Amino acid sequence: MDDLPNSRPTDPRPQDPWKALRAATAARVGLGRSGDAMPLSAVLEFQQAHAMARDAVHAPLDIDALEAALKPLECLRVTSEAAGRAEYLRRPDLGRKLDRESASALDAAETGADVAFVIADGLSATAVQMHAANLVHACMERISGLKVAPVVLASQARVALGDDVGERLGAKLVAVLIGERPGLSVAESLGVYLTFGPKRGRRDHERNCISNVHGKGGLTYAQAADKLAWLATSALRLGLTGVKLKDDVDALAAPPKEALPGGG
Repeated sequence: MDDLPNSRPTDPRPQDPWKALRAATAARVGLGRSGDAMPLSAVLEFQQAHAMARDAVHAPLDIDALEAALKPLECLRVTSEAAGRAEYLRRPDLGRKLDRESASALDAAETGADVAFVIADGLSATAVQMHAANLVHACMERISGLKVAPVVLASQARVALGDDVGERLGAKLVAVLIGERPGLSVAESLGVYLTFGPKRGRRDHERNCISNVHGKGGLTYAQAADKLAWLATSALRLGLTGVKLKDDVDALAAPPKEALPGGG
């Protein structure tokens, strides 16, 4: 019997129909079951992801460490009108306004720069701590021909705080690097919002967004910096950002398609 072909018994266990789908997404699909509930491993993994997301929202930003990581770049520190993390989470409107002392300091530091970078803790200080300095350094290599204002480090800040900062600095363009709302697959994702002609009252449709900058399958620092540099130079050339400025950097970087036979 051992010499007969195909004599090895087949695996009696059913094939996993979700295996291919799980390999293509970070979503929790096909977790299986143990009796009437999910397997204990899946429950524990979910609880861990939820705890990491909560920690990212409530973690304080280590401004000293961030400023050290940004050297030799000059930095300015500001805070919003939100008195602390609890008020920041309850009152998004306060996170969009500079407090009086920060506003006065920026009024005295007007630069007339082409670009002002604002690093804001947002909803994931963890993401900012991990990625912001590396991304800024990568961007600096790609926009060396532009005048850049001192990097502004903002605590208890929302995206729109960058409009206030950019307006007071007299910058043509503001780039806000901010911790994105944590999810159950990634708790440390960084986003970038670019606004031409920053001033208080700008709306979201007037911005361009680069999202999903992190080390778990998101954009790399180089990819995000390439996008930011392309958008920044295009915004300064065209005098706009937002829905009218399309991100074509990936299409321009792609190799040209071969011509069809017959000159088509």
